[in-house]
Amino acid sequence: MAPFVGLLGGILLLVTAAGLYAFGPGPAARSGELTEVTVERGQGLNAIASKLETEGVIRSGTAFKIAARLSNKPKGLRAGTYEFPSRLSMVGVLNHLLEGRVVQHFITIPEGRTSAQAVRILMAAEKLTGDVDIPPEGAVLPETYQYEPGETRQAVLERMLSAQRKVMDELWAQRAPDLPVKTKEQALILASVVEKETGIASERPQVAAVFVNRLRLGMRLQSDPTVVYGVSKGEPLGRGLRRSELDTHTPWNTYQIDGLPVTPIANPGKAAIQAVLNPPKTSDLYFVADGTGGHVFAQTYDQHLENVARWRAIESSGVVIPVTRPETSRELTTVEP
Repeated sequence: MAPFVGLLGGILLLVTAAGLYAFGPGPAARSGELTEVTVERGQGLNAIASKLETEGVIRSGTAFKIAARLSNKPKGLRAGTYEFPSRLSMVGVLNHLLEGRVVQHFITIPEGRTSAQAVRILMAAEKLTGDVDIPPEGAVLPETYQYEPGETRQAVLERMLSAQRKVMDELWAQRAPDLPVKTKEQALILASVVEKETGIASERPQVAAVFVNRLRLGMRLQSDPTVVYGVSKGEPLGRGLRRSELDTHTPWNTYQIDGLPVTPIANPGKAAIQAVLNPPKTSDLYFVADGTGGHVFAQTYDQHLENVARWRAIESSGVVIPVTRPETSRELTTVEP
């Protein structure tokens, strides 16, 4: 009988100690006011309790395991990265894990970035692991993506590629009839040109309409960003285009080739793709910078020449408002010798 009483007393002591640990203040953070801990997928209660004790979030891994089992949810602890406030009680730590109050990490690929630039953004995310190859141009959907620390860059990239395919499939199914683009790839190429032509979201449909109208009439697109891509693969030049560059034939230079470039010149966002697949009905065939960061559109070449003259006057006066994405805007009249 005595051994049983001793065992029962030991259990009661452990439960009492767990209760004291559970509701009392936890240990102070070793640095700052927060302690970051990552619970890996597949880690069991023992491993989680040990990690929390090692990181100084709780005082006793044993007491934590008892408290978790008493909660009747020892398998409900969720993986992820957590930030535990200094001196948080064990109950507070347990609730964080049961409710999945994870720290959310995000990575953003802005519209109009090349695939090489998108990979550089991925590589700069220090909490991701591994390397990735540069995907084909236009294969990434510019968007904000959530990721978990320790996740591979390849896994995040696969989500970006999958998202692009999904959006492309959805928008292609809703496209307007009789478009001059006959395949998804052609639509993606044209959307990339639209994306690079303007940093103003509201202009995308107008720009798309101009290029769709030009393709229908067999006119060349004459898009400056396509020339830039042939020169630098989409990296900002830091200067105006040279006359020699406009006159040099590349598979992307739409001053020199008919139709579309051979590949996309960037990764277009959903809005640019949608603008190409459902452009507004206009008769516009030309556009040029207007000095405010946007563009002015014209139906005839004479109207366009008048707009160009106004732009030249604004440009020479030096009163020009920078566009949102200066390296991607069309500046037909800024040509270095």
